[in-house]
Amino acid sequence: MRSRTRRGAAAALTVLTAAALGAAGAGASNAGAAAPQQRQIASSVLGTDHRITLTALRSAEDGYAASVRLQVYTRSDGAWKESDRVTVGDVDGWFWYPLTGTGAVCRFSTASTEPAPLTVSLLVTPSIGCSDPVHYVVKEGRVYAG
Repeated sequence: MRSRTRRGAAAALTVLTAAALGAAGAGASNAGAAAPQQRQIASSVLGTDHRITLTALRSAEDGYAASVRLQVYTRSDGAWKESDRVTVGDVDGWFWYPLTGTGAVCRFSTASTEPAPLTVSLLVTPSIGCSDPVHYVVKEGRVYAG
């Protein structure tokens, strides 16, 4: 009877130690994690008031996946300040390598009007080709579906 109690206590201690070490290891690995890799893939300045950028953001969970962020900046007091941002397509819905390679931007068109039409089409993969164009409108520094 006594050996069963010792074995049970030893097993419980082993499980607790493993859990504690696992939690400590997970915390240590997350603490040193770098910010997701990103790369600007397109930019346009509309007149003197607005700047629009497209940035590829590599997924933290899947090194092959990426998101695309469209940002609008408005000039204020001599500096560009972000006034709006949207995700183009789904989060992690793109492939990192095609987005950051040659020919990644199939179409990125804007106009210096108010409101400003904006069209984006990106390379899905070289074999699939370009995505369907997505249309937006930039009005007073804000992005709206077009």
